[in-house]
Amino acid sequence: MDLSKIRHNTRMVARGLNRRGIAVTGVTKAVCGHPAIARAMLDGGAEGLADARLSNVERLRKAGVTCPITLIRTPMLSQADRVVHFCDASYNTEIAVIAALAAAAIRKGTVHGIILMVEMGDQREGVLPENLGTCAQQVVKMPGVALKGIGANFACFSGLAPNGSQMLALSNIATDIEGQCGPVFQTVSGGNSANLPWALSAQSTGRIDDLRLGEAILLGVDPLSGDRIGEMHTDAFTLVAEVIETGKKPAATPVAFVNPTLAKLHIVSRADEIKRLILAIGRQDTDISGLSMPDGSILMGATSDHLVIETNHPTLRLGSEMRFQMNYTALMHAMAAPDIATKLLDDRSSRSSPPPQGKAEHLTLV
Repeated sequence: MDLSKIRHNTRMVARGLNRRGIAVTGVTKAVCGHPAIARAMLDGGAEGLADARLSNVERLRKAGVTCPITLIRTPMLSQADRVVHFCDASYNTEIAVIAALAAAAIRKGTVHGIILMVEMGDQREGVLPENLGTCAQQVVKMPGVALKGIGANFACFSGLAPNGSQMLALSNIATDIEGQCGPVFQTVSGGNSANLPWALSAQSTGRIDDLRLGEAILLGVDPLSGDRIGEMHTDAFTLVAEVIETGKKPAATPVAFVNPTLAKLHIVSRADEIKRLILAIGRQDTDISGLSMPDGSILMGATSDHLVIETNHPTLRLGSEMRFQMNYTALMHAMAAPDIATKLLDDRSSRSSPPPQGKAEHLTLV
C-alpha cells in the first residue's frame, strides 16, 4: 500500500471539488478502517472520514484518529450506544433507529448528528422523497440528536450513473425540507465516487457540498467505466503472491474409463504441454476475477487456496513473487482476508501535508 499515492489522489480530488464548494469525505470501508490509509486521506485534504462498519470506526478511534467520522450504513438497533460513542454522525432511514440513537446520546450527555438518506433511484437505502418531510420533522423534535442534513446514494445497487437533473432534485429537496423543519443543513451529500464526472463538470453543483469518496481515492478510477481519473494513481495497492509450484502440465485431456464399473480414471497424455505456475493465493483471499494479470500471463483458474496461471516469463521460479493490480472488489476482499499481510510504503505518523490550496489540477476521465 503506497500511502504517497493515496495522499496524491486525495489531494487531486479535494482540490478539484473544493473549488466547486464540495468537501471530500474519505471512505475507509474497503480497507477495513486501516488507520494509515485514513491518515493519508486526511493528509491529502479529506475533511472527515466515513465507514459502513462500526468495527472499522472502532479501529480508527483506537488508533488515535480524532477527526469527525460518520457511519454511512444505517445503524443497527443493537449498536446504538456504540454508534453514539464512536461516531459523530450517522446516515439514517428508520425513525426507530434514530430514537434509539437519541436515547443513547442523552445517556451519554451528548448530541448525535443525523443525516437522512433519500431514495433517488438507486433502490438500496433511503426514505422516499414524499415521506422525507414527515421524517425530518420527527427528528427535529427529538432531544439527543440534531438533523445535520440529507444525502443520497447512486450507482451502488442499480448501477445507474447520477446526472445533473438528479443532483438538482436533491438540492431542491434539501431546500424544501429546510423550509419545513427550520434548521439549515450543514451537509447535502451528493453520493460517492460515481458522482465525480458530474461534480467535476461545468454543471452547477447547487446545494451539493459533500461527496463520500472511496474507490476514486484508493484506485484512481471511475467506478462505472473503470477509466483512470486525470493524473491519479491506479496502482496504490499491489497484491503480491508467491509461486509454490512450477513446471509443465498436460494440456486438457479426455478421461478414459477403462472399467466403467470401478470407475477407475486414466489421464490420456498429449504432447502439447503448456507452462503453468501455481501461486499461494485463492478465492478465500480475494476476488480472483478482479485481478489484472501481468503482461505475458493468463489466468487459468483458481480454487480456495491456489491460483493457476499460464505464463511466458522464463525467470519465474519456485519462491518468485508475482504482482497483481486489483479492482475495488478484489481490494476489499484482500484487505479483509486474515492471511494477507499488509506492507506500508511512505508511512508517515502525522498529518504533515499542507491543505489543498491554489490552482486545482484538471481532472478528466481518460
